[in-house]
Formats: sequence, C-alpha cells, structure tokens
Amino acid sequence: MAHCTKCGAVTAENAAFCGSCGAAQDSAPQESGAIPRSAGNSGESGAPIIMDEKVAGALCYLILWVTGIIFLITDKRSFVRFHATQSIVVFGALSIAWYVIGLFFGVAMFAGGWMGFSFGLMILRALQLAWVVLWAFLMIKAYQGERFRIPMAADFAEKIFGKA
Repeated sequence: MAHCTKCGAVTAENAAFCGSCGAAQDSAPQESGAIPRSAGNSGESGAPIIMDEKVAGALCYLILWVTGIIFLITDKRSFVRFHATQSIVVFGALSIAWYVIGLFFGVAMFAGGWMGFSFGLMILRALQLAWVVLWAFLMIKAYQGERFRIPMAADFAEKIFGKA
C-alpha cells in the first residue's frame, strides 16, 4: 500500500498523482509501514521546523525571566538571545525589587504601624502596574521584530551575557 508524499493519503501502487491532493508521486513506491514525510515534525525538505525568531523573541518574556533562561540556553540566534538576556535582567531585577520592597515594608508594618504598610502597598502596586505594562510592551516589540533596548538593562545584559 503506497502513501502520498505530500498529504499521506493512500494511493495506488504506481499512481503518478495523488487522488486526494493531486501532488505528483515518486516512481518508487513507499514501503507499506513507512510514515509519510509530512506526518512528522518536518518541512518539505525533511529538515525540522524551527520557530520563527520573532515568535521566539516574544516568548522570551512569556514567563518573565524563566523563559529568558530557557531560550538563552536552547536558542543560538542573535535576535532571540538579545531578548532572552534582556528578559532575564529586566524581570530578574523587578523580581528582586518586588521582594526587597515587600520585605522592607512588611517589617515597617510591625515597627511603625499601618502607615508604613499602606505606603509600601502603594509602591508595590505601582511596581506591579509598571511590570505588566513593560511585559506586554516588550512582547509586542519582540513580535514586531524590533530590538527595543531598555536603556540600563540591555547594557547590563550585554556585560553579563556578552553581546547577542
């Protein structure tokens, strides 16, 4: 039993064209247990399909610095590495700031009462809003194919991880 090399449909043994999609068939029939070429995770040439670098750049920011680390380790393209390193630095710094401010004003509540705690919550909410806006903005810029640089963070990322 032969299969179409384009769509994987069952064809006659010596068919010149696929009855399902109309694609020209090779003269040599496939083995009966063979998997059609298009059924796997590969393109027409049999090479693996690689994620578009704009999509990969945007995904560097998806789960903040965590996906930045994953893409920095797994992807060697310059555009993706730039966004991965920037994601690690920007959202790593924001995570540390969130923790330190929360810890400081949590202690201030016990030392100075509710006034320090409510001021700390206001700062944390402003930081949270900036975090979400920056996260969405950087994902959009990466998906548009831009290397938007957060001024101090991108320079710091280049010092730590090297120029991407």
